[in-house]
Amino acid sequence: MTNFPFTAVLGQDELKQCLLLSAVDPGIGGVLALGDRGTGKTTTVRALGALLSRSGLPAPVVDLPLGATEDRVVGALDIQAALAEGERRFAPGLLAEAHGGFLYVDEINLLDDYLVDLLLDVAASGVNRVERDGISHTHPARFVLIGSGNPEEGDLRPQLEDRFGLSTTVSTIADQQVRARIIRARLAYDTNPEEFLDRYAPQEQALGEAVADARRRLESVALPDDLLDRVVRLCVAAKAMGHRAELVLARAARAHASLRGADRADTTDLRAVALAALRHRIPRTPYETPSDVDARLADLL
Repeated sequence: MTNFPFTAVLGQDELKQCLLLSAVDPGIGGVLALGDRGTGKTTTVRALGALLSRSGLPAPVVDLPLGATEDRVVGALDIQAALAEGERRFAPGLLAEAHGGFLYVDEINLLDDYLVDLLLDVAASGVNRVERDGISHTHPARFVLIGSGNPEEGDLRPQLEDRFGLSTTVSTIADQQVRARIIRARLAYDTNPEEFLDRYAPQEQALGEAVADARRRLESVALPDDLLDRVVRLCVAAKAMGHRAELVLARAARAHASLRGADRADTTDLRAVALAALRHRIPRTPYETPSDVDARLADLL
């Protein structure tokens, strides 16, 4: 079955922007999407992968099941080859399958911390090194890690949150008109997926071409010194922990500028990405809601 069109996803604008920015610059460091169940997170991720593939940017979307073993994730000895041929051969895992695309982990807050650390390390280095069962194997594993989950079912350690480039809160839509549009779109898609996809084909093609163009010209987009100074001042004022915040904020602003076709990033781009780059990196009290954190950051912009 065809995937739901990315441009037809309604009400999750920040999640869509975070995914697009990561598609333009995978070096941003992935996306963490926390919030309510049934809000279209998986649909949106798969839709982006399909959009990029149709635009000549192959981007497999690989799911990592919650109960996946380390062998299934990183790869292991090919038992069949060992038994049938007596050879020690490497059997690739999910990290190899996700190379060049997206690795999606639903309920990442319930995944074993060791596996989350492993995923983040490989995503950052772009290389998977396996030394076990008498095998020493290295292969490229460049992918964008997308994690989602419901905070009510368990928290993700702050140290792990910080390793994700961008973070977004995905909430149930309150606007009744938007909710009705979402249901109508889904029913139309379920009734005739091909016809629904054809309806959105022009928007899908235009966005796919924009992402491909933004990726090609990314390195030529300027980051003025005064904007970098503002990035640093903002991170200091927000009391962002560590220095990853500045790097992610600068890269995200440049990717945003490239996506809108600009030759240089400016304060418009900085404002557009600041919340997603910083909200999971600033001190929070136990009683603060995501909206409270966003309001504090907005006051600094």
